[in-house]
Amino acid sequence: MGAPGPNSFADLPIHQSTHSTVQVIPIQNLYYLLCYAWNRLPDQQELQAVNPQAFHRPLELLTHVLLVAARRQLRQGLPVAYTEHVAELTELRGRLQLTPTLRRNLLQQGRALCAFDELGPNTAGARLLLGTLQLLARTRSLPAALRQEVRALVHRFPAEVLPELPSAAGLRALRRHRPTGLAAFLLNVCELIQQSALPTPDAAGTSRFRDFRRDEVLMARLFEQFVRNFYRLEQRHFRVLSETIQWQATAEDATGLDLLPAMITDTTLESPTRKIILDTKYYAAALRQRYNQQKLIAPHLYQLYAYLQNQPALPGQQLEGILLYPAATQALDVRYSLGGHPVRIVTLDLTQPWPQIAAALLALAA
Repeated sequence: MGAPGPNSFADLPIHQSTHSTVQVIPIQNLYYLLCYAWNRLPDQQELQAVNPQAFHRPLELLTHVLLVAARRQLRQGLPVAYTEHVAELTELRGRLQLTPTLRRNLLQQGRALCAFDELGPNTAGARLLLGTLQLLARTRSLPAALRQEVRALVHRFPAEVLPELPSAAGLRALRRHRPTGLAAFLLNVCELIQQSALPTPDAAGTSRFRDFRRDEVLMARLFEQFVRNFYRLEQRHFRVLSETIQWQATAEDATGLDLLPAMITDTTLESPTRKIILDTKYYAAALRQRYNQQKLIAPHLYQLYAYLQNQPALPGQQLEGILLYPAATQALDVRYSLGGHPVRIVTLDLTQPWPQIAAALLALAA
């Protein structure tokens, strides 16, 4: 079947109304969402240590989560690595820095400037963690008792760890090392804190933070990761992945195929009998006003339709599509057959109790 025309989906009649802003996720549900998005579910001890209901703002929750994880890291011992040091020494060690040694006239003093590698805990990850904790210790919007906990933890770091304020460049450099486990979790928390910080500190030198739940671009990424990792961890029927779909296209010149945009699914659920392409859309509404009527969002349907039309299914395997939105004021759940494929457009209420959210996600693929 050919590509849909410009009005193929725009005129599908839907009559539910929606609110103008994305729902604000309760702190307790936000904690679970972040844990799944970062692919590290807390154990029972962490659940007891982190009571999301005790916090009123996301920054308070992030600070407490960082405290719990950082204490665990200190108990296990900070990772060690070789880092370069440059110092004036009375004996040669490592690499002699000849030019600066001569410039400072150090040889006549029986000294030399040397660069050498030393094994210790002053790694980039430890510096970032300590710098983030020091930043939070100066944040007046946090409760005094929480800031005191942060300051107490800062004093437990080895003296040789030099703090480094979180920055986008530093975080990208750490990402390139592909950390795993607890180190990856700490990096995720520090990164979200850095992304929540407002550009300039106030006159007192303390930083201010915004509620990242209202950042739709950031939340869209977290929502996508949350849904994909939830299915990876909570069910065994489907293989879960994000895949690149190849265009079913030909061109006179092979270089023309390179100009086609990439089609990468948010989440693909695959079993021998079913393949579900699940696209998450963190939008304020699943519907838009068009000529005094509520309509589905056409580009979202076009995208899912293109995925389905260019995805060859295995023999005996049914190909399906789902568009998943966070619910606003009203729920939406409509089903179609588009191009011979079952398609469902549905909302997920992120304000309901967590067990109901989990049940709704599992039922979505049942």
